[in-house]
Amino acid sequence: MKVLFVCTGNTCRSCMAESIFNYLCNNEHITSSSAGLAAEKYSKTSKNALTILKDNVSVDINEREAVQVTEEMLKEADLILTMTSFMKKMIGSTFPIFGNKVFTLKEYVGLSGDISDPYGGDLDIYAETFNELKDCISLLIKKLIEDRGIKWQIIE
Repeated sequence: MKVLFVCTGNTCRSCMAESIFNYLCNNEHITSSSAGLAAEKYSKTSKNALTILKDNVSVDINEREAVQVTEEMLKEADLILTMTSFMKKMIGSTFPIFGNKVFTLKEYVGLSGDISDPYGGDLDIYAETFNELKDCISLLIKKLIEDRGIKWQIIE
């Protein structure tokens, strides 16, 4: 199974979501990746996102460059999770064929609202976003286990 996390520039939320998911998931048959709807070529993960990931999940993506979402990525993903309802609508209107597998992250796990963009914020704002993402991803893992009978364990 392939999960694709999507945000705007792929330098904060979606790459944090990818890192958190891959850290918490220990099933080799389930992978996640991330991309942005408006990723700038050669841009890197934001400094505060790097710090939060290193401090909380011991993940270093310092050399990672932002990835622009492509039709091929959407096609290959089994589940596409956006950070906002606007992003979900953008993907759905541009690629209606994939509409049945596009959800906001919060919507998919039974919550309302969007994951706000911490870009430009201080470390505390990034920590809030990280914690929100981690909570949602823990719910996501539990949902995938229940819905699909997937065997894996959440690393706490």
